[in-house]
Amino acid sequence: MVRRSTAAKGMAALLSLGLATPTAAARALVYVGNAESQDITVLEIGAGGLQFVATAAVPGPKEPGTSLPLAISPDRRFLYAGLRNEPYSVATFSIDARTGTLVYAGSGPLADSMAYIVTDRTGRYLLAASYDGNKVTVSPIGADGIVQPAQQTIPTLPHAHCILPDAANRHVLHTSLGGDVVYQDSFDASSGQLSPGHPPAVSVKRNAGPRHLVFSVDGKFVYLIDELDASIYVFPYDPATGTLARQKQVLSALPEGFTGKPWAADIHLTPDGRFLYASERTSSTLAAFHVHPGDGTLKSIGSFATARQPRSFQIDPSGRYLISAGQLSNTVIMHSIDKESGTLAILREYPTGKNPSWVEVVRVP
Repeated sequence: MVRRSTAAKGMAALLSLGLATPTAAARALVYVGNAESQDITVLEIGAGGLQFVATAAVPGPKEPGTSLPLAISPDRRFLYAGLRNEPYSVATFSIDARTGTLVYAGSGPLADSMAYIVTDRTGRYLLAASYDGNKVTVSPIGADGIVQPAQQTIPTLPHAHCILPDAANRHVLHTSLGGDVVYQDSFDASSGQLSPGHPPAVSVKRNAGPRHLVFSVDGKFVYLIDELDASIYVFPYDPATGTLARQKQVLSALPEGFTGKPWAADIHLTPDGRFLYASERTSSTLAAFHVHPGDGTLKSIGSFATARQPRSFQIDPSGRYLISAGQLSNTVIMHSIDKESGTLAILREYPTGKNPSWVEVVRVP
């Protein structure tokens, strides 16, 4: 059963949370990548909810894209936006910490249409995964934040979908949705080179479609969401070798009574690691789970209604709010997260550009 929060409950939750007006020392900013309108909606978490700040156009050929992936530099100075239109490029924006607005700094080339982009932990390299091109790439980033041509391109099984460095920046995991594998690479942060781990990959159930993944806060586990059957895998992770052990749990992100074709999308943890959430687009729901503090296993809390077709969502650095983007509603919904139970309550819905497909939330000084 999908739990639906009433407006009254949402407002009560908002008041009880005591939203504070952000200070100049800590601004909580929300960036929403809109694929069809090819722009970025800038919002700020403030008194009473989200406050509109600005809209930033992403330079490049004006063709509707399937998504507009975003990434934030580790020092929170730059935002990167990957265009999936030819000629493929990534735009760099400087983040104005005073206003939260984005200032276009320049664009660099991408080797293909990239479904996912992220920097390494130093911010010196951009890692990217191409769903259409079946590859992952490593590109140097200049001191000015502009991405340079790829220095390494690695072929993968069909439909690379996500790529993430671990906390130590020594290993990188990336997924092949069509190949039903998670690749395990070593990463040399001094040269920006990826090399196959031992073993080079682990498999999941056939036709599960591994999509996005997230590392646990303590680095001991990896949580993987599969697009095609909406399953979530819990893997023990060895940070010394960068490898996944046999999964210790597999469970579903589908709401009770679900009928239709599963279409899971995104997965994230609260900053304290206590709760995990996953989005499912067919039902327009967010599945919530409690994370066992010892063994990393998950216990279902329930499924909660959210924006229509939630491809992407994020959790703010305080762990109090979840921002979910609806590709079909052209809105984001701000949810409160109950700090004791992990349940979600809808606070309010806000307009964005067309086809919001990526959300980043960052607290800047």
